[in-house]
Amino acid sequence: MKLFNVYPINNITITRARGSRVWDDAGLEYLDMYGGHAVISIGHQHPHWVKRITEQLDKIAFYSNSIRIPIQEELANKLGEVSGKPQYELFLCNSGAEANENALKLASFHTGRKKVIAFKKSFHGRTSLAVAATDNPSIVAPVNATDNIIFLPWNDAEAIRSTFAQQGNEIAAVIIEGIQGVGGINVAQNEILQLLRSMCDQYGSLLIADSVQCGYGRSGKFFSHDHSGIDADIYSMAKGMGNGFPIGGIMIAPTIPARHFMLGTTFGGNHLACAAGLAVLEVMQNENLMQHADTIGKFLMNELRAIPEIDHVRGMGLMIGFDVPEQLKDLKKNLLSTHKIFTGEAKPNVIRLLPSLALTQEDAAHFIDSLKQAIVDHP
Repeated sequence: MKLFNVYPINNITITRARGSRVWDDAGLEYLDMYGGHAVISIGHQHPHWVKRITEQLDKIAFYSNSIRIPIQEELANKLGEVSGKPQYELFLCNSGAEANENALKLASFHTGRKKVIAFKKSFHGRTSLAVAATDNPSIVAPVNATDNIIFLPWNDAEAIRSTFAQQGNEIAAVIIEGIQGVGGINVAQNEILQLLRSMCDQYGSLLIADSVQCGYGRSGKFFSHDHSGIDADIYSMAKGMGNGFPIGGIMIAPTIPARHFMLGTTFGGNHLACAAGLAVLEVMQNENLMQHADTIGKFLMNELRAIPEIDHVRGMGLMIGFDVPEQLKDLKKNLLSTHKIFTGEAKPNVIRLLPSLALTQEDAAHFIDSLKQAIVDHP
């Protein structure tokens, strides 16, 4: 049997990882400035993370949500503490797409409405409703298509006001990334998030903060939406939540009541996932990784802005993007092949940096030096 060929793959096999470094099957070392799509939050194979999962595996790996699972409650309490939102409630699942799917469904249950506002260049996942709210027709199958999603321009206050004025009583939710990831590292303006909070309050809609990629401390605050001073009704999470172990979830404001069977999952919140999730939060707290991400991110952005050959450096913390001009179109490929550095991209011409929140100053400086050399050497 062959694998279903849906991924363009670099011909590299990674066999070992530690911190922000990975090694291939030939023993070559790479600097990981992408973290496997923002998944590696505390560093590859962090010893505390390995210990937490190993100890849990020796006890029990899985049982269903038909029983009490105390480690879920432990994770919820620690998440409330580290995020600064202890009054919220937690529903656990397995991925970012599931988190957004459940967030949108919950908003519709709560309001009794169908319409959802999303934004141009958004990416919310590949499941049915999450992909319908994703601004990429090439991955929306005919069965996913719906006229219930309203796509608005990014950071456009007038479009938001106008849409609510015309359809506010039909809108169940607004879903917005605090920083668009797949869309190209586009930062939501504080004034826009504040306006959305106001409009949702006025019209009885829910505000969903998609924090799958931009959350979990990556921006220097726990949620990137926190920079605006607002609270969302629902926060969706995944990627950095488990440092590579599949886990996702939504944090739900106490104004939204639960009822039995409105949401559900088989594997969500299993013992191993919760152990991984607790390890991440404990390391983030003990190693002060949110502040560290802010410090190293500012260093990187200041250095990047001093490089005249690249354009439009933007982001927060360790979620950074910059535009690559046409004459440097192979820059990402050359960073990998020649300098052994993994980076990400967004079409058509953006390089994305999403390294571990524990990226060292030395590794950040090495990246900058390598980038400068790659630009000089570019054919």
